Amino acid sequence: MGLIQREIEEVGISTIGISIARRFTEKVKPPRTVFLRWPFGHPLGEPFNVAQQRTVLADAFNALSSIVEPGMIIELPYRWRREKYSLEKTVPKRKRGRKPVKMAEAQPTSFKAPSKGAIFTQGQVATG
Repeated sequence: MGLIQREIEEVGISTIGISIARRFTEKVKPPRTVFLRWPFGHPLGEPFNVAQQRTVLADAFNALSSIVEPGMIIELPYRWRREKYSLEKTVPKRKRGRKPVKMAEAQPTSFKAPSKGAIFTQGQVATG
């Protein structure tokens, strides 16, 4: 992921990685990373533990703005299956008078695939 992160950052988009393999992360040197001592395959936490997963995501997004030195790794303090998490701390309260947007209200866009064998150079967009 670190290699992809660097390419994305080159075009001006900030990135954050979530790592559970510090040794590899230190070798690849991604721009920004949070590290957890959790089992492989569970970078966001236990299956169906929404509060835990949102906590990790919230900490990762906070680290996105707080890491100022390239290559820095922040180790998150959570221990696998030994912490209590609360959704109240991770879900921002909705401002009064604002109605949440439902996904069903979004208008789908149409896409026409380019013709077979079409070649695009950088900056070209398929239209049709």
